[in-house]
Order: sequence, then structure tokens, then C-alpha cells
Amino acid sequence: MLSVWFRVIRVRFLLASVIAVSVALSLNWWQNSSIDIFDAVLTFAGVMALHASVDLLNDFWDFKRGIDTKTKRTKMSGGTGVLPEGLLKPSTVYRAGIAFLILGTIVGGYFVFTDGIIIAIILGFAILSIYFYSTKIVDSGLGEFFVAVKGSMIVIGTLFIQSGQITFESILAGIIVGSLSSLVLFIASFPDHDADKSKGRKTLVIVIGKKNAANAFWIFPIISYVSILVGVYFELFPIFSLISLFSIPLMIKSGLGLKRNFDSVDDLVPFMSSTLMFSRITGVLFVASFLIPLTL
Repeated sequence: MLSVWFRVIRVRFLLASVIAVSVALSLNWWQNSSIDIFDAVLTFAGVMALHASVDLLNDFWDFKRGIDTKTKRTKMSGGTGVLPEGLLKPSTVYRAGIAFLILGTIVGGYFVFTDGIIIAIILGFAILSIYFYSTKIVDSGLGEFFVAVKGSMIVIGTLFIQSGQITFESILAGIIVGSLSSLVLFIASFPDHDADKSKGRKTLVIVIGKKNAANAFWIFPIISYVSILVGVYFELFPIFSLISLFSIPLMIKSGLGLKRNFDSVDDLVPFMSSTLMFSRITGVLFVASFLIPLTL
């Protein structure tokens, strides 16, 4: 049963939020040589709870709307399959999603009490967007934008909790993390195009069409890479942040693979996986770049 819950929560996708929090913590360490361990652990817990909530509620609503019964499930797309296979009851998944949302809200409420209005604004955005993500937000074609903003706010909020400041560095780092996270959602929506469209969803792939979307793939990594270069050039990030560029070959492989196979689910799966790997490797290298100067 535990394996079923890990599956429906999509544990491996939680790494995106782990990286987002880690970027902010490592950036703060590089700037201020300090980390409040209690606040860091609590931040990880709250962010993980909110991330789990959005995935659980997304699975519930996709099943409820009949999307998951029309998609071809892969390891990267088509939902978790837990509800169509009858492994859990829809009401159970929904209640779990709400429970994680409440847990994340409680943790966020603590930081509102200790850190004030900025965290209240970020938390309010998170609560509303998580609850309405799988219905209003995705139906409006704003799914990728939401994920990008979510990643950015995790970075900005975490650094604010640690330092009491919103800096240009945290905003730029947030853009990098948000773009990388949004790219994973973007490519994973290709196989679900027909099912999503038939049920009223408007992913970016649906809005601009598969062929145009395949060409738009490059926008996401370019935003991340340019942001890194800008940060290094203006000494907002250490020179070692350039190690994040080592993931360029993986990005090229993913983009070219998408261009050739955007209309074939089976052939696209390896490139969805390599896109996920590209996003994670770039994020981990970015985190490491703030720690390297401290070990030399």
C-alpha cells in the first residue's frame, strides 16, 4: 500500500521542489554564510506537503474528468494510473490532497507569524493556485506559467525566510528554477494532447499546436541559461555557476528528440526522460556552484 501512495504522490517529481529550496539555501549560504537549520527543515516539509497536494488533487481531477481513462500512460505522462486501476478510492486521494494542503498551510502559517506579510502573500498564492490548478488554471492555458511562478516563489520565499530579504539574486535564481520545472511539465503534456483537448484543457501544447510547441521547447532552457550567464556577468552568482552549462548536450538531445518524435508517444518517452534528467542535473549543478567556493 505504501508503494501505491508513493506512486500517486509522484515521489520522484518532488525533487523539483527539493532543488528549489536547496537553491535558495545554498544561495543564502554563499551570500551570508549562515543557514537556520530549523527553518530550513520546516521549509522543506511545508514545500513537500504543498507539492504532494497539487499532485494528488491533479490525479483526482484528471480521473474525475475522464482524462486518465483516455490517455496512454507512460512513466512520464498520462497520470499515475492509481485511480483507473482501482488501487485507491477517488475520495481517499482527494482527502489526502486536502490534508497535505492543510499541512503545508500550517507550516506556511508559522512563517507568516515569524516573517510577516511577504510570506502571507506567497502562501496565499500557493493555496489558491494549488486548489484550482487542475481545473481553472490548466483550463485557462496557464499550467506552465503556474509551475514557473511556483518554482520562483519557492526560491524567493525560502531565501526571505533565511535572510529577511528579497534580492535580485533570489528573483533571478527563481526564474532559473521555475523555467526548468516548467519545461518538464511542458514536454510531458505532448502525449496527453488529445485526451486533454477532448476534456477542455488548454496546455501550451494545445494552444500553439504540437509542431510549434516542439520548436518552443528551446525557450525554457534558454531562459535558464541566459539567467545564469547574466547572474555570473554581474557577479550576482559565483563564476562556478557556469558548471550548470555542462548540461547543454543533454538539453540538445532532448530538444532534437522532441522535434523528431513529438507525434509518437512511444518514441517520445526517452526524450521526456532526458528532459527530466536535464532539468534535475542543471538544478543540482546550480546548487553545487554556490558551495564550491566554500570548499576551496
